[in-house]
Amino acid sequence: MSNEANTCRKYVEPRLENAGWNTEPHDYTENYYFTDGKIRPRNQRKPRGKRKFADYLLLYNGEFPLAVVEAKRKRKTPDEGLEQAIDYAKILNVKFAYSTNGKGIVEYDFITGKQSDVINSFPSPEQLWQRLTGEGKEQIREDIAEKLLTPFYPIPDKPPRYYQRNAINAALAAIFKGQKRLLLTLATGTGKTTVAFQICWKLSSIEWNVNSEPRSPRILFLADRNVLVDDPMNKDFSAFNEEKIHKIQGEAKKGRDLYFAIYQAIGDREDSFGLYREYSRDYFDLIIVDECHRGSARDESNWRQILEYFEPAYQLGLTATPLRDDNIDTYHYFGNPLYTYSLKQGIDDGFLAPYRVYRITTRSDREGWRPNSGQIDRYGRTIPNEVYQTPDFERRLVREVRTKAIAQHITDFLKSSDRYAKTIVFCVDEEHVKAMIKELRNLNSDITRTNPDYITRITSDAGEVGKGHLYKFKDVLNETHIIAVTSKLLTTGVDIPTCKNVVLARVIRSMTDFKQIIGRGTRVKEERGKRSFNIIDYTNSTVLFEDRDFDGEPALINESEIDDRGEILSQHEEELEPAELEEETDDLEEDEKSGFRGLPDDDDAPPRKYYADGGSEEIVEERIYDLNPDNQLRLSRLIDYTREQVRTLYRSTLEIQQRWADPEQRSEIIELLADRGIDFDELKQVTNFPDADPFDLLCHIAFDAPVLTCKQRAERLRRSNADFFEQYGEYARAILEILLDKYAEKGVEEFNIPTTFKANREFDKYGNVAEIAQRFGSVQELKEAIKKMQSLLYSA
Repeated sequence: MSNEANTCRKYVEPRLENAGWNTEPHDYTENYYFTDGKIRPRNQRKPRGKRKFADYLLLYNGEFPLAVVEAKRKRKTPDEGLEQAIDYAKILNVKFAYSTNGKGIVEYDFITGKQSDVINSFPSPEQLWQRLTGEGKEQIREDIAEKLLTPFYPIPDKPPRYYQRNAINAALAAIFKGQKRLLLTLATGTGKTTVAFQICWKLSSIEWNVNSEPRSPRILFLADRNVLVDDPMNKDFSAFNEEKIHKIQGEAKKGRDLYFAIYQAIGDREDSFGLYREYSRDYFDLIIVDECHRGSARDESNWRQILEYFEPAYQLGLTATPLRDDNIDTYHYFGNPLYTYSLKQGIDDGFLAPYRVYRITTRSDREGWRPNSGQIDRYGRTIPNEVYQTPDFERRLVREVRTKAIAQHITDFLKSSDRYAKTIVFCVDEEHVKAMIKELRNLNSDITRTNPDYITRITSDAGEVGKGHLYKFKDVLNETHIIAVTSKLLTTGVDIPTCKNVVLARVIRSMTDFKQIIGRGTRVKEERGKRSFNIIDYTNSTVLFEDRDFDGEPALINESEIDDRGEILSQHEEELEPAELEEETDDLEEDEKSGFRGLPDDDDAPPRKYYADGGSEEIVEERIYDLNPDNQLRLSRLIDYTREQVRTLYRSTLEIQQRWADPEQRSEIIELLADRGIDFDELKQVTNFPDADPFDLLCHIAFDAPVLTCKQRAERLRRSNADFFEQYGEYARAILEILLDKYAEKGVEEFNIPTTFKANREFDKYGNVAEIAQRFGSVQELKEAIKKMQSLLYSA
């Protein structure tokens, strides 16, 4: 048991219990882990970084967090852990932070901004609660605070995450204060629906409503797609009594508590008033607008009429996109977000999947395409003599060969990685979707001949058949529906936890759309092998990663160019220059349903598209980019990057050597480099030194030191330090010899004791771990012997 653990058990917990933190209904949680640890997609040995945890979280009424406590060993000063406690308190949104060495306690109070002198005891739950409640800026009104104690709906093995709790409490506190327009901004995949459900559950539990009547609130959940209301209704909100729930479609039933609807089903139409008018203006107490950035609050939108009609109701908007020019109306209507949890935060916390970006360019996308003089298209029309570029393809000009090249590259990519990885391909419009499906099916006929659903069309024009494909594609257990080809239907709100590839075959310039599309892959599903995903970009849309407002964190950007067979011609690496981005102003929604709109309806109508058959495509280069520790894109070469990082952290081989010889400091080095995306297994592969000791590999890359294998280091130790082994008895010496052999064979991880003793049968004849330790005199002497051997191993 560590010294800090001893401090907790012997000194901290008795003080907490004396203050009343273990008496009903109050409690404390020891080792409160509130993140999952950032995912390291390429690190097989340590696939996640360290999880953040508070030594203790103090809970009023068993559920409401009030304070964090950080404990340090006795020899430290009481305030040693205070800065860490303050940092965690800010994340967890609690107002009191404590640090203790077991004897003295130091408090930081966020309400007053003051740090205490050393005190001998913790405040009681009631004392902290009284300090939290009040009329001050950092306090919570007493009547509001009491309502916030309403229990969450219990979901087994899935308590609310810290940011969900923060969002729920922020929304409820604002409602109880009388704020009628509310907004929560939570990144895609972080559980906006769960947040909405818990808000509704708590409001229903205390029978909150606008008029303070003795009844449950009447709540309307609005979205713009059936899947966005069907999923919540059938999943999270199914905890409510079925008789209290109604989906408004065709009939405006009353007498329910929870109503679900899409705007299109209840809004005004050209020939009739909408169903929403059959409810009185003050019928609903709360309206929740999911994906509210998608036009619900735009002044010119018909959907806005619904919200204005129900003006007396409290209205809560849910969105995944921070304020941008293209969603400013949403923020004008609902106001600034009460709470924000970004994509970057989600990735850093390990709740969202990181990603790798492949940027692929055909020659015509790089250089543009120009027709020959007088060139005729498929329908006998002269193609205007101008240069067509990426935004023009599939919108003004269709080149079948380009679609074939992209389809070939997608197919080859899946063949080289995983052909059964769920993949979404975003195309320009319905016509482009159909063309892409045709090419993909022909290239994957070895699968589609027995499984025609391997590639499916999921668009609004696909109707009920497309809807059926969507639900099967979403199913984490489904292994038939693998590649979904769409235009805009899957851009937002659809939960596809196992999606591993997001393919961009259409131009995206709206940051709002971009972040929503990227969100299709951010969900983590570790039990199904999903910890990260790929973005495969054929339209240079991922330049949006360079936008200062983008807060994501791609692990790698890989840019290549392909020929008409989908093969890479050449590659080089260079710095990526920031690009100025234009807002996307074209009518993508209209084009989704355009079909073959290239031909004019009559002689006077201008053609929408030209069809240039024949020709070829080729790919000319590949570029690779990584993020540096400051999240800026940089030239991506693992060796160069490792050299840069190691030289930044350490001044010389000697400094690394001194740290590496100590097991604890060695672990810190490995962890530090892993957090920067440096994995030793990958380094061994790219340097072609598969048997090198990781220490030698680092020194070789950073300081041009010679490379030794683990076997060579072990032999040198035996040759140069024979007297080290001779100081031990026969059995202890034999144990050390076996341990050194294991290191020579498998590497430095073999010094992880007692794991190595338990995992290798060669040690069995010397007894269990405790008996092995006795061969050296004690556990401490065993540790010292192994530590000394490591020091000698790296002494030269």
